Amino acid sequence: MPKSETTTRKHPYRAPKAYRNEDFMASPDARALRILSEYLEPMERFEHYDIRDTVLFFGSARLIAEDEAKAALEAARKAGVDVEAAERRLEMSKYYEATRALARRITEWSKGLKDHDRRFVVCSGGGPGIMEAANRGASEARGDNIGLGISLPFEQSGNDYITHRLAFEFHYFFMRKFWFLYMAKAMVIMPGGYGTLDELFETLTLIQTGKTTKRMPIVLFGTEFWDKVINMEAMAEFGTISPGDLDLVYRTDSVDDAFDYITRELSGEPMKQPGGFI
Repeated sequence: MPKSETTTRKHPYRAPKAYRNEDFMASPDARALRILSEYLEPMERFEHYDIRDTVLFFGSARLIAEDEAKAALEAARKAGVDVEAAERRLEMSKYYEATRALARRITEWSKGLKDHDRRFVVCSGGGPGIMEAANRGASEARGDNIGLGISLPFEQSGNDYITHRLAFEFHYFFMRKFWFLYMAKAMVIMPGGYGTLDELFETLTLIQTGKTTKRMPIVLFGTEFWDKVINMEAMAEFGTISPGDLDLVYRTDSVDDAFDYITRELSGEPMKQPGGFI
């Protein structure tokens, strides 16, 4: 073969491997693979870092810290605009601070447990507001904490307080929900919107229908807010839920009370498989 022919011949075309074919992996045909990856990759990380028990915090992404709310109110008063909204944000900031304090205390308590097989790690949705407050409180106690974020068109997930190796971003809401509940041993529900209500009622449904077999203490924090937003007593009165279903949530306005209730319940929690799902 002439030398010129060997030097000018191009390398043969090599097709990409299927799992590196981005067009295929992003296609409807590969949806099952994407779903499976959102199960297997978090599972590998949780097992690697020995995460088996979590305390979930849910609540509004719109609530801000007290110092930030005070600064915003002062600015609104100087500008003479949106003063009422700023006053409301300051009032609601108490739930941010309560979340931060409760997450910090639970983390400190967990780190002090003599049974090293039990480690209750604070977990949030990874975003701003109440989610940030939970991660922030756990971080202030120098504890690992989890952020299970979700990719949304106009919101950025991943607050600055999440333990980096335990930060996740999901595409599928239902896979994110699975990981919320699979390892959860307790749940704190702060004032929030549709997403918070969704998480609360999905959990209550799983417990009510026996689809999860583990004990799950649920704290509904902020009686003034929740008494206006949800009337569970009316559902029991009309017979759409059983009177005993009202006992599935514990209502309080006190960080001390919430901490005592959660730690008392978790101290009696027997060792079992993480999920407790049927």
